[in-house]
Amino acid sequence: MLMLFIFLYFCLQYIKKIEIQKMKKALVIIALSIFAVSCSKTAEVKEVKTAYVDTSVLMKEYTEAKDLEAKYKAQAEEKGRQLQAEITRFKQDAANFQSQAQANGQAWAQQRGAELQKREQQLGYAQQALSQQLQQESGVEMDSLVSGVKKFIKDYGKKNGYSYIYGTGDAASILYAEEKYDITKDIIKALNDKYKSSPKSEEKPAVKEVEAAKK
Repeated sequence: MLMLFIFLYFCLQYIKKIEIQKMKKALVIIALSIFAVSCSKTAEVKEVKTAYVDTSVLMKEYTEAKDLEAKYKAQAEEKGRQLQAEITRFKQDAANFQSQAQANGQAWAQQRGAELQKREQQLGYAQQALSQQLQQESGVEMDSLVSGVKKFIKDYGKKNGYSYIYGTGDAASILYAEEKYDITKDIIKALNDKYKSSPKSEEKPAVKEVEAAKK
């Protein structure tokens, strides 16, 4: 009987020893799991890489932009010289009109005055048309240039691991950002929901005025 108790005692001790070893292994596994999760979270929380571009300085120093400006400045000067010659002749004819009118009589003066007035209007239209033409042509090329610059900065940001590239200068803006940081749709939805739910207090007086007008 004593031998049976001794045997049972050692069996219990052995079982406890095995359980302790299992618990130690489990604790080690848990510790390693916690460490792995911690490392994973640390890896996920990376530093946000940002930069900015002074767009005013960029456009002043960008060679293509300077060439484009020089191109249309030269065109304006060339076409402006032709128009200026016409304006100079008109001013000379207008200056001589008074003395010639006294010499040639009232009928001539009326006809000549109408001609000068028509020329003045035509010169004004020509100046306006030239200005609009140059603005339109240069505007199209400048828009294309700006689009190209934005695309370049976007590609540069992706290639160099930037999360944001801000634009500063005369018109500050974000030139590149990862799509996951874009909350534009969320903001639009929130604003639209707020607008729909807000009472349209200004509509009631307007409706009353319309109804009164009908009566």
